[in-house]
Amino acid sequence: MPEPKKVARSEGTSSTTRSPAAQAAVVVAVIFGLMLIVPTVVLWLGRYSPELGAFVGGVALMAMFLILWLRSRYQRSRDGDQS
Repeated sequence: MPEPKKVARSEGTSSTTRSPAAQAAVVVAVIFGLMLIVPTVVLWLGRYSPELGAFVGGVALMAMFLILWLRSRYQRSRDGDQS
């Protein structure tokens, strides 16, 4: 898989940057908020087709882990860690 491209950052934009902890808190809050909706949607779809409800629930769960995995890859490449 190709390595992500390095983006040059200007040092003078510190007022618009957020701390990594704040960014993580926003990501977790958004994911948590969206996951509160999933059971209602799965139950609603399950009335029509149990397989469709299970599929949507599985996709929602996998999407949560995919978002967190992609964010960790971005953070690792941004920090310059080569492991």
